[in-house]
Amino acid sequence: MNNQSSDRQKVLTAPQLRLIGTVDEAMYAEFRNQLGAAPEEGPLVIALTTLGGNPEIARAMADDVRLLRDAGRTMLFLGKASVYSAGTTFMAGFPVECRFLTRNSTLMVHERQITRTINLSGPLRSCTHQLKAVLNEIEQSIAIEEQGFRDFVAGSDVDFDEVQRKAPNNWYIGCEEAKERGLIAEVI
Repeated sequence: MNNQSSDRQKVLTAPQLRLIGTVDEAMYAEFRNQLGAAPEEGPLVIALTTLGGNPEIARAMADDVRLLRDAGRTMLFLGKASVYSAGTTFMAGFPVECRFLTRNSTLMVHERQITRTINLSGPLRSCTHQLKAVLNEIEQSIAIEEQGFRDFVAGSDVDFDEVQRKAPNNWYIGCEEAKERGLIAEVI
């Protein structure tokens, strides 16, 4: 192991932020609290274990990471055990060279989901507006999902079409495959 790998290993084994559980408002609050208590200098490592959650919260957390990177801070992602669903959405906010998984970790990518009952009531024209509003929401969510897929595969040898093809069936990616495909920098 060269000095750079050894130094990186030391940094990654002591994450300043440790998040576990559902990606939701409570995790975001914990993320912000830990971020506020983290050292202001040096690389910042965020360790995450999750079975998924709210993709919009994951996107908000990733945007916080992007803002710190844009300000010159080195931000590193360390996925542990399971990084599913919204967890991969969060991971997509880090460039490939800043993504790491621990041994035996697994990523999971799937399509966004919706459960909605539409109750139509009132004049027919208002019913068409109600339906169009739901359709607009679905189309916007698909556009956000597709951008997230592009961010996830950027810099890897996985192309957008492949992730789009595999996501409907819950695509599980072991850490070694993630490394071989260029989705992460290293398995530690």
